[in-house]
Amino acid sequence: MMNRLFGKPKHEGNALQTLDKLNETLEMLEKKEKVLLKKAGQEVEKAKEYTRSKNKRAAIQCLKRKRLYEQQVEQLGNFQLRIHDQMIMLEGAKATTETVDALRSGASAMKAMQKATNIDDVDKTMDEINEQTENMKQIQEALSTPIGAAADFDEDELEAELEELEGAELEEQLLQPTPMPSVPGRQPVRPVAPKRTAEEEELAALQAEMAL
Repeated sequence: MMNRLFGKPKHEGNALQTLDKLNETLEMLEKKEKVLLKKAGQEVEKAKEYTRSKNKRAAIQCLKRKRLYEQQVEQLGNFQLRIHDQMIMLEGAKATTETVDALRSGASAMKAMQKATNIDDVDKTMDEINEQTENMKQIQEALSTPIGAAADFDEDELEAELEELEGAELEEQLLQPTPMPSVPGRQPVRPVAPKRTAEEEELAALQAEMAL
């Protein structure tokens, strides 16, 4: 954002210009190297022709020029190596400078945010949050407290009554007869009614007369 408004820093612009110049020089040296290699190859072909025509002196002159071209090619190779080394160092320095600038910007932004945020304001805000949380907890506890007739119920007595109900239910389940498994081809045995006592017989007869 700041770079778009005010342009890149001066040192960064200089580094980019230098890298561009080194790239241009490197391309120029590579082109010269190709030209010299081509000339050296041509001298070799000439030397072969002179050798076939038995012109030894001219062939030797061609080989001498070839070696001169090769020396220049070697020299250009050394120049390219130095330029590559310079470019690597410059790119590393550029990366280091950019990293330091980024860290400096981050530190400045952090300092500005800390300056805008007062520790007293933070403490005050946290106290308010804690107070609101405690108030909400008290409100929830008040809403969950039984009121009216329900408030007079004894929880221990209710627990004891529930245990009695559970015990009675369990006892009733245990007293129920266990059904006999059915056997294929065999009629189920009907339960035999218990024999009535004399008093029960008289009571049954009296109920029958009253029903009439």
